[in-house]
Amino acid sequence: MVARLGTVSAAAEALGVHRATINRHVETLETVLGAPLFHRHARGYTLTDAGEDMLDVANRAEEMFSDLEGRSRGRAGQLSGDLRVTALIGMVSLVMPAIKAFHLAHPETPVEFVAGSKLARLEHGEAHVAFRAGTKPQEPDYVVLPFRQFRFGLYASRDYVNRKGMPENGDFSGHSFVGTVGEPSPIPYTTWMDRNVRPEGLSFKTSDQQVMFAAVRQGFGLGFLADHDTVGDADLVEIIPPDDAWLANIWIVTHVDLHRTAKVQEFLRFVRQEAQQG
Repeated sequence: MVARLGTVSAAAEALGVHRATINRHVETLETVLGAPLFHRHARGYTLTDAGEDMLDVANRAEEMFSDLEGRSRGRAGQLSGDLRVTALIGMVSLVMPAIKAFHLAHPETPVEFVAGSKLARLEHGEAHVAFRAGTKPQEPDYVVLPFRQFRFGLYASRDYVNRKGMPENGDFSGHSFVGTVGEPSPIPYTTWMDRNVRPEGLSFKTSDQQVMFAAVRQGFGLGFLADHDTVGDADLVEIIPPDDAWLANIWIVTHVDLHRTAKVQEFLRFVRQEAQQG
């Protein structure tokens, strides 16, 4: 509470105890850990590195005690607290059906879904469940499960094909591309782009898949798109079909401390159902 509220007075009021009790507990913790937990200054308390570590553990412990309380009270069908999920923005369409199914089954449990390029630090409590693409995460405290695979193919808009025509027999001379060339990237089609596209052949430079999708649909040039983004899109023309050579894995990632909580396990049940249907 001191870390969250910033002062001993605020923590004491929130917990309904005397300031001296707060100070005594903090001093005891610092003695046991052999390191200060706070920088003390005129405006209040800020965490040291040891304090940050302590808060991370405390946050996970709070989640686990809350889960235990819910189970002990036998609140059938009810889950405690909110659920925080994170994923790259390009995975939204793959993850949303599981989130919807979870919400319909547990409308009393708010879901916070953060989509972006930043990877959530599960050990800091930034998310309960994360979806990550690429190589399998290797963090020792993470539980990693397979979710889905998707493949990239080369596409163009119908407007672009009407203007420039279809490439013939693998000859892409005279054609423009959307993407990047000569830049390190874990995306599986990077090698193909580096081998077949000169920098001056890029009419639109971007490494963001959502921007690339929009640029290809607007007719800027040929670009690699994920198969799940192109299904049923009549404005797109397949130039090279999705291939196993351009395959990416999506992983479900949780922290070992929270993996077995009822809330996370219930959400993972819907995620597994969605993966089987997909």
